[in-house]
Formats: sequence, C-alpha cells, structure tokens
Amino acid sequence: MAERVVTPGMARRCFRKAEPIHGIIYFTPYGAECYARAGITNQRMTYFASRAAAMGAVPAETVIATFFNFNPELVRRAIPAAWQIATPARVLAARLDAADRSLRQAWGEDVQSPAVREAADLARRVAERAAGRPAGRPLFASHAALPWPDEPHLVLWHAQTLLREYRGDGHVALLLTAGLDGLGALITHAATGSISAEALRTTRAWSEQDWAAGVQRARAQGWLDGGPELALSEEGQRRRRSIEDRTDELAVYPYEAIGRDGCDRLAALAAPLSAAVIAADLGFPATLAARYST
Repeated sequence: MAERVVTPGMARRCFRKAEPIHGIIYFTPYGAECYARAGITNQRMTYFASRAAAMGAVPAETVIATFFNFNPELVRRAIPAAWQIATPARVLAARLDAADRSLRQAWGEDVQSPAVREAADLARRVAERAAGRPAGRPLFASHAALPWPDEPHLVLWHAQTLLREYRGDGHVALLLTAGLDGLGALITHAATGSISAEALRTTRAWSEQDWAAGVQRARAQGWLDGGPELALSEEGQRRRRSIEDRTDELAVYPYEAIGRDGCDRLAALAAPLSAAVIAADLGFPATLAARYST
C-alpha cells in the first residue's frame, strides 16, 4: 500500500507547532480589556461567550454539548446571561481585537513579515479544505462560517482557530463513542499523567465529590487500575491511545491541501512564531509551554 502523502503524525506536529498562536486568546490580558469594553467582566463568562459566539445566542445546553467537559452548572451561570450583556457579534469583535493586540505585542515589527504572510497562506489553505467537511463538527462549522480577517496575522490566527475546533469536534465524537462523558474524559486524561487531576477538576468546576464518583465509574468501566493512585489500567491505556491515534487520523484531511512539503514548511514557520507568543508577557502558562516546544 502506498504511503499517505500526509501522515497523522505529520498533521499532529503541524497543528501543535501553530497551536499557541490560537491558544493565547484564552490567557492574554488583552482579552479581559476587550471583553470589558463589550460589557462582560466575568472571566468564566468571557471564555464561554467568546468561544460560543460563532454559534449565535445559543442556550447553555448547546455550549454544554459542544464544550463537553465542563460542569453544566458552570456553563449555566454564564450562558445565556452573556447574550443579555453583549451580542455574539460584539463578543466576536472583542475576541478578534484581543487576538490582534496580543500577536502585535508578541511579534512586534515581524507581525507583517513575509514569514507571517506565508504561514497565513498555508494555514488558510488547510482550514479552507477543512470547511469542505463540516458534518459532525458543529463548533468548527460555526467558526468556519465567520468572515476571514484581512490582515495576515489575523488570517493565521483564525485559520488555527478553525483547525483547533475541527480537531476538537472529532475528539469529542471519539470520546463519546468510547463510552466517556465529559467528566470521564477529564479523569482518563489525568490518569495518563500528562496533566494534574486537580488542574482539570478545578478549571472545569467539578466538585471533589463529583470527581470521586467519576473515578469510581471509570474504574468500574475498566479504564483505571485498582491502585491508590489515579492511573490507567492496561486496557485503559490501550483505549485512550486508540482515541488519540484516531483523533490524529481524523485531523489529516485538511492538511492534505498543502501536502507533506507544505506541512513541513508550515511547521517550520509556525515554530518561532509560537515561541515568540509563549515568550511574550501575555500570560501563557508555563505548564503548557513544554507541550508545544517538542
């Protein structure tokens, strides 16, 4: 059988090299400033509203379904109240402004460089190919329907945003078919040892009682071993690895637009741009930096 032009590993590498360019939007102090001008000052509300706004003034249930692993009560405290403060269009404008200001700070005079322009062109080609297969990816499809920005650095940011949601929607579908709910997904993720259980529990607003009950369910389902520490069983390791591998496979299609050479080039261009985003004084967590440096 002939080797695929773009492999899952190649697509994953390309995605990860560029991910901080999108991801900074969740940490930048410019976010709080821009959303505050739109009238939203609660940090949790800004997260849910800014990421969901592409879907319109949706109810909490839509956000619970698409975001997947947050405590539903946390979502209900933010949505739909956010839409009574600011329209989705105004929230989206604030989000784009925050991205603009963040990348200008991170890249300085290089924000209009040939490297940014080339990376933006490649990433847009990838994202536009993804838009040809929106089925089953509601959060991605909503963002893909938004107009493209004009400036190259924002084209690059928007393209990576689309690719993040494309990958994320596919991942959620696989978690569901594996029998995991949102809490179970967090618990099995923590059990891999790649991120602390406490960080996942608190950022998604699950109580200690909820978490303990979820651990019991995951253990009964065979995901976890019987030891005192949170760890995947042998079967759990196999199942979790299968989810991650299949996530990579489902994310290949968009990157076929630029092929093997294009993926190598985009990764090479994105790596220093992402490094500059991480190094800038924009709140990017040190715990995540190492994940994107390999």
